[in-house]
Amino acid sequence: MKPIYFITGTNTGAGKTVLAALSVRALRRRNINAAGLKPICSGGRDDARALAAAGDGALSINEVNPWHFRPPIAPLLAARTEKQTILLSDVVAHISAVRRQFDVVVVEGAGGLLSPLGKNFDSRDLLLALRAQPIIVAPNTLGAINHLLLTVEALPKKYQVMAKLVLVAPPKPDAATGSNPGLLAEFFDRRRIFQLPHFSNPFSPLPLKTKSVTETLRRLLA
Repeated sequence: MKPIYFITGTNTGAGKTVLAALSVRALRRRNINAAGLKPICSGGRDDARALAAAGDGALSINEVNPWHFRPPIAPLLAARTEKQTILLSDVVAHISAVRRQFDVVVVEGAGGLLSPLGKNFDSRDLLLALRAQPIIVAPNTLGAINHLLLTVEALPKKYQVMAKLVLVAPPKPDAATGSNPGLLAEFFDRRRIFQLPHFSNPFSPLPLKTKSVTETLRRLLA
């Protein structure tokens, strides 16, 4: 089976798009035919544009992001305001079609793991339907440990032991930024914990920031 990485977060704004775009760019730099998808989004489409750019334009923005809605609220509610319904089967079918064209697909969820995406499904349901590798992103700030533990706990046992955790540095470190990685390692194998620096806004995955970032992504996507 061609691998699918599913990137979810502890909340909206956790750093999912940064990681998804970086991952696609890192894979393609290794001559791996990779693509990034954000199947569903509400509000602006900047996330989808970043993923399309990271994929060197191999997919159009509408292929990267086929379901998009104007209101910046949960996709389920945003779709309702536009009198549309998103079905899990349709989303899985789209991702599966894209998957046949590429060696690796990186899928970015919307909001947190349990944020409602469409009719009777959320990011967890989509991740499980795809049998994807879960990657959970959190801002490396006070509260990250609790949010990560809760998100992992919400996964089935099989996926809990597969999940990889990524701490993304904030613009300004707080009192917990330096200690979070060590504390997280008391709950999870250190080999499943990764750290990324802060990236400026607007974010561009070109070029990758440093050799250390490249190495982190190589290990994360191994």
